[in-house]
Amino acid sequence: MPIRSMTGYAQVRGQVTGESLDGQLAFTLSLKSVNHRFLDLHFRLPSDSDALEMKLRRLLKEKLARGHIEVTLSLDRSASEGLGLNRQLVANYITAFRSAAAEFSLATDPDLNVILRIPGALETAALPSNGALETDVLSRAEEALDRLNHMREEEGRTIDHELRERMAHIRKASEDIEKHRRAVLQTYAEKLKSRLQELIGSQIDPERVLQEAALLVDRSDIQEELVRLHTHVKHFLGLLDQAGEIGKKLDFLLQEMNREANTLLSKTSGLAGEALQVTELGLAIKGEIEKAREQVQNIE
Repeated sequence: MPIRSMTGYAQVRGQVTGESLDGQLAFTLSLKSVNHRFLDLHFRLPSDSDALEMKLRRLLKEKLARGHIEVTLSLDRSASEGLGLNRQLVANYITAFRSAAAEFSLATDPDLNVILRIPGALETAALPSNGALETDVLSRAEEALDRLNHMREEEGRTIDHELRERMAHIRKASEDIEKHRRAVLQTYAEKLKSRLQELIGSQIDPERVLQEAALLVDRSDIQEELVRLHTHVKHFLGLLDQAGEIGKKLDFLLQEMNREANTLLSKTSGLAGEALQVTELGLAIKGEIEKAREQVQNIE
């Protein structure tokens, strides 16, 4: 399965026909997807669609792994069918209105415009009870999902290309840092020599001198961070080749890369001369990682 973005949109239209319908019943099914940590399904369906919702939910879980998905089903009945008046509801409202007006001695009449805006005052015919709507919607839902995933895969290819460019930049910066590694070691050696001379010229325990030397030597080498960065980049590219549901894994690797970049920068902070270029390259790596993370947040 190719890499898929979590952003997409698809819409299909259909028409329900059956002996139990007085007229034609058309519908529009829309799927809208945006990024989310998990699979988050939201439905906007006509009333009395609980069974249909359960089946759509099951279908979506089979086809999608992550994302905030909004499912909207709109019905469009034939013009000949028109709207019906919920006489019982309207009558109850008018009775209650007149009773309240008489109780408080108000000379007023009910407003028809207000009455018709009451939820349920105007109603259409009930949905077909023979399952025709459910069958037709589910059959078109498969097509809508295919369209949605096709759009998500198209955007996924664009993200894949950009992420590979980011990894190439990180790898190139790491190689450039490797070229300056000797300069960093030399800078630390000079700093160590100066510090030792300062300590030797004063009354201090030799053990303290060894501790200072060990600490500075440990801080001086950035080879370990460079090796780990190279390993993470290689693993990252391997996941891109593998494709599928890799968004969370890629995000974790980028967090690890950022940790190595931070350590590298902390080891080279305060150094002058050629070692300053290592700091600039380290900051460039962090910039590439942040740009990659923005893209990875939208991968399924």
